[in-house]
Amino acid sequence: MARENRPQRRQEENDGLIKKTIQINRVSKTVKGGKNMRFAALVVVGDGNGRVGYGTGKSKEVPEAIEKATQAAKKNMIRVAIVDTTIPHGVLGKFGKGAVLMLPAAEGTGVIAGGPVRAVMEAAGIKNIRTKSHGTQNPGNCIKATVAGLAELKTAEEIAALRGKTVEEIVG
Repeated sequence: MARENRPQRRQEENDGLIKKTIQINRVSKTVKGGKNMRFAALVVVGDGNGRVGYGTGKSKEVPEAIEKATQAAKKNMIRVAIVDTTIPHGVLGKFGKGAVLMLPAAEGTGVIAGGPVRAVMEAAGIKNIRTKSHGTQNPGNCIKATVAGLAELKTAEEIAALRGKTVEEIVG
């Protein structure tokens, strides 16, 4: 009887998105009375069908930080050009000193990528790709460089439309 009036502690919405927590850091701020401890979370969200985003959140509790990061990631989602199960062409994504080289791969290759980059690719729905991270191994910078590179991708149809030509003239 008493349970009916009690609010649910946490409602999990089923929106069909793939959510991956990449990193949780404990951060502190020194104040007059001591140190204030908080948690910072880095989350990647994707629909597995060409949309992906990342976000960060900070709170006194880990679940709240993850929830804030997830909401920020949903707001910052981008559309990724995918041809079959890979990317249309090679691209170098840069952020700060970090760079991630992404190359298309043949069917059956799989996702050849490190931890944070792998999470972005799986969330975006890319099944075959080769990647190499240069300059930094910091998860935040790797993810930002990866998403920057994926945002630059264009299919042959998009390029043909921009130039006012047919796909056959572009691919030739």
